Amino acid sequence: MTHPPLLNPMFQNVIDMDLTSTQLLANEMLSIADSSAKVAYLAAAVLFVLSLAGLSKQTTARRGNLLGIIGMLIAIAVTIVAMLSAGHTMAVYTMMAVAITAAVIVGAILAARVPMTGMPELVAMLHSFVGLAAVLVGISSHLEPHATVPSGELLIHDIEIFIGVFIGAITFTGSIIAFLKLRGTIGGKPLTLPGRHLINLTMLAGCIGLGIWFCQEAHTADGSHNENGQAMTALLVMTGIASLIGVHLVMAIGGADMPVVVSMLNSYSGWAASAAGFMLKNHLLIATGALVGSSGAILSYIMCAAMNRSFISVILGGFGGGGGGPAAAVEGTVTEFSIDDTIDMLEESNSIVIVPGYGMAVAQAQHSLAEVVKILQSKEKQVRFAIHPVAGRLPGHMNVLLAEANVPYDIVLEMDEINDEMPDTDAILVIGANDIVNPAALEDPNSPIAGMPVLEVWKANNCVVMKRGLATGYAGVDNPLFYKDNTQMLFGDAKQNVDAILRALQGS
Repeated sequence: MTHPPLLNPMFQNVIDMDLTSTQLLANEMLSIADSSAKVAYLAAAVLFVLSLAGLSKQTTARRGNLLGIIGMLIAIAVTIVAMLSAGHTMAVYTMMAVAITAAVIVGAILAARVPMTGMPELVAMLHSFVGLAAVLVGISSHLEPHATVPSGELLIHDIEIFIGVFIGAITFTGSIIAFLKLRGTIGGKPLTLPGRHLINLTMLAGCIGLGIWFCQEAHTADGSHNENGQAMTALLVMTGIASLIGVHLVMAIGGADMPVVVSMLNSYSGWAASAAGFMLKNHLLIATGALVGSSGAILSYIMCAAMNRSFISVILGGFGGGGGGPAAAVEGTVTEFSIDDTIDMLEESNSIVIVPGYGMAVAQAQHSLAEVVKILQSKEKQVRFAIHPVAGRLPGHMNVLLAEANVPYDIVLEMDEINDEMPDTDAILVIGANDIVNPAALEDPNSPIAGMPVLEVWKANNCVVMKRGLATGYAGVDNPLFYKDNTQMLFGDAKQNVDAILRALQGS
């Protein structure tokens, strides 16, 4: 007995056409969504470029920071929307929500609690997060056998994974050591092991050999994922060796050069992020990482030039260790000044230059100092700030502190702009600076900071140095400036001394 068809053939054709149309519509919507995501990513990348351009000048830094925030919000929003349209399980969305919530809370707490003096080590720690993320992304990309990689691109994908994990591991451990050095947990003296360059080259050669092994074992001849575990072994061993390279590189760098190290690690974190972008096929991550990596490298080069250091030496580590012989002994008698003596000197001076350093940041004296400057300017005195490129523990550290105190940008000058005018200056106030005003950099070829351009404050008619004592700076080098005939020492806390000067000037 035959049964009639459940549906009339004509109706069945209509249903099939509707299903086909629905599928085509869905594909078209996915294509539109993908195109929209690419446009949004492009807009975010443009905002990041404009952000870097804005951050290059003090007057546009606030706008540049805002543009960067907007670009990052766009990038995060588009990524979340893309994940929602991909149809993941609820567990994936839950993990994503937890991760974002935790990141927002941690970021808000750090932004609220970390003082400006703690910003350098915070930046170093954030760099370590980027490096660790690159390592985890690389390992997960290898473990995921269902990644949509064309067979002709498998070798390239494996190389991307290996390089991304390699750079990420160096960035992670190097940034941790930089954080500990900046925090003072580890001393600033460079660790120069015998044959350290040979050690680095041996570890690098080992990583290259492991990379060849990894690429051979990651996939079978037919292009399928290799489950034998040898590729993972090669990847994990390389991760351990690269982590040791990161530790060794940064441990071999002297404390005086840590601002350059922070900038260099910033560059490393950018390249690690770019490598992660290649692994994830994310164009925005590639572009953003390249921007951070290249800008960090350029900044490092500029800072090396300002310190008379070799850019290659930064990458290899071990620079900042000093000259070829014993440093010259520092001899002389210290002339101590009082608050009243300092005020009398300021009252009698027409041209005044202020040199801020890390001690000013620790004491938080910038706000009182800004008020002192206003009073001196009201008495028709020329007051300017001289900023060394590596003053503080972070590039631009002093500029940010002075901007926080609303010091006008036009009186904040870089070292190259004001050094030639030091002989014509009546008085110089050095507040918490040490290595960047050390004449041994120019006068003693065996000094650990020999050849480093410094602010030549000793050429002024009078120089008052505010410090708690005669202790060495972060480079661990004695400073002959303290014993020169035209230098006077005003001992004590910088904030208390500046406050006392401010009260006296307000009452005069």
